[in-house]
Amino acid sequence: MFVSTPILHADLDAFYASVEQRDDPSLRGRPVIVGGGVVLAASYEAKAYGVRTAMGGARARRLCPHAIVVPPRMSAYSAASKAVFEVFRDTTPLVEGISIDEAFLDVGGLHRIAGPPEVIAARLRAAVLEQVGLPITVGVARTKFLAKVASGVAKPDGLLVVPADRELEFLHPLPVERLWGVGEVTAAKLHSLGIRTVGEVAGFDETGLVSLLGRAAGRHLHALAHNHDPRPVQTERRRRSIGSQRALGRRERTHEDLEAILASLIDGISRRLRTAHRACRTVVLRLRFADFTRATRSHTVKDPTTETEVLLSAARQLLDAAMPMIRNRGITLLGVSLTNLQNDTPMQLVLPFEEAKPAALDAALDVVRDRFGSSSVTRAALLGRDPGISVPLLPD
Repeated sequence: MFVSTPILHADLDAFYASVEQRDDPSLRGRPVIVGGGVVLAASYEAKAYGVRTAMGGARARRLCPHAIVVPPRMSAYSAASKAVFEVFRDTTPLVEGISIDEAFLDVGGLHRIAGPPEVIAARLRAAVLEQVGLPITVGVARTKFLAKVASGVAKPDGLLVVPADRELEFLHPLPVERLWGVGEVTAAKLHSLGIRTVGEVAGFDETGLVSLLGRAAGRHLHALAHNHDPRPVQTERRRRSIGSQRALGRRERTHEDLEAILASLIDGISRRLRTAHRACRTVVLRLRFADFTRATRSHTVKDPTTETEVLLSAARQLLDAAMPMIRNRGITLLGVSLTNLQNDTPMQLVLPFEEAKPAALDAALDVVRDRFGSSSVTRAALLGRDPGISVPLLPD
């Protein structure tokens, strides 16, 4: 029996690859790789050979030479995501989107009308399979952290409920890599001290973790190892930012390459910003380096804006400042988020003509792209370049 709000973490299995297998029966049960130059997704049949997301396509094909490589279809994945989120919202109004293929659901107030959380979770999985045709894994626990860990352990296509009186019994034997925030670098530091399980982190002095990992990371991991996670499910989270990212593989990228990719990302997300009738004040640059570490940099503009060139200028400043890190550590992922959003107002209607021109140009280009496709208009700097695939961080 739960003594506090039960939380579901619902996570679609190998999302892009599962959509491809759903739509093409000949792919079912076979190793499927989505994306050519960089792996955007791999079916579990391909993962069994060591293929992983963000891996270079050439390496993936060496690991699994009989894999079927299919081009990504972002419109199909977006439609599937929206359909799944409708199932989530039919289950409970308290839904927090985490990415295009996963969410937290608060089902604490549904016991009398819908049954215990394990019954709700089973019904949710059945509804997603029946209505959308996709397998989904659900973890159930009293905290967001533990619910996400449970879904990770239950994959693929599983359901795992962590009883309130057995939380630490479940959590502590797991490897430290199950803790949020523990990547290869942090795991190596912990391993150097002989710490390999979550239970060993829990038994380690918090002061020692802080001295090893820094104040924020040390306190964070110590709390999670004791399943201390007071965060509630936050609804409407998906409207707080609009972002996209691109996996780059491991080949070296020049500043010119990254600027072109950045421009393509900004073109796409600024259009989404205007479609959502929002304006942005803060641009966030997200980087993942070749050593698996990450960094974010942000810039806040003076006034809320929807203008592509203003947002691109801010993003370019952030990229320029990050180039020394990129040159030293390599880069495998570049992403941009537009945050600090507010409702947009048609200010361009009352602005002087010269000030209205950028907004008018954006509006005209949006009309052309809506009618003839997103690739109907492109920047001269992008001509002859592989546009790559931009992945939305959250469904719009």
